[in-house]
This record gives sequence, C-alpha cells and structure tokens, in this order.
Amino acid sequence: MVFKRFVEIGRVAFITCGPDTGKLCVIVDLVDQKRALVDGPCSGVIRQALNIKSLALTDIMIKVAPSQGTSGIRRIWKANEVSEQWEKTSWAKRLAMKAKRVKATDFERFKIKVAKQQKSRVIRSKVKKLKKEAGAEGQ
Repeated sequence: MVFKRFVEIGRVAFITCGPDTGKLCVIVDLVDQKRALVDGPCSGVIRQALNIKSLALTDIMIKVAPSQGTSGIRRIWKANEVSEQWEKTSWAKRLAMKAKRVKATDFERFKIKVAKQQKSRVIRSKVKKLKKEAGAEGQ
C-alpha cells in the first residue's frame, strides 16, 4: 500500500474528535511524533497542539512556512480557496448529506419513503415488462 497523504506542514486536516470536531485546520508545525500544531483561522479552530490520531488528513495542501502566524495562514487559506475546495470533495458532500438527514422532520422522512416506493414500483414494472419480452423472444 502506497500512502499519498502524509503528516506534513501545510496539509489540511479534518478534526475527528474533541471540541472542534468537524472543522478544518492546517498543520503548522510538528511538535513530536504524536502531536502536531494546527491552526484554522477561517474555520474557527484556535492554534493548538492536537494528537495526530484525532486528525483525518485531506488531499488539500497549502504552502505555509513552519510556525507561520495566524494572519498569514488566513491570507493563504483564502488565496487558495481551501473552504471551496473542501466543499467540492465527496467527503464534504457526504457529511452534508448526513447532517441534512439528521435534521429532517417526520414529514420529510415520510415524503422520502413515499418517493422511494414510487421509484421502486416503476422499476419493478419495467423489469417485469423486460422479462416478459425476453421470455417471448426465447420461445
């Protein structure tokens, strides 16, 4: 297995646990083998040392100097449009879909159920029709 995402300065990461769960940050410096200094000025993450196990690395990279200041990171973040890049990923879309499902009301879930039933009926009737035609041609 070849790794493509490495823990390195400038790597954008998704925080998976703790008070900042679900926010994006950028690795600014490595403290030791288990912790990294992260900062997320545009996503609301204050500069702090986090355990590397609580970070999920993304494919997004930005050019930052080691231990660069928050204002510089904010400027680079906006110049590279990191938030927009993140929103385009399938990972972010999946998270948004989960959040939308959690917030759905009973009536919205009911409408989804009815729509699925209607779709299944149409598919079932088409498959039945195709099977009937295939059986007639085989005889």
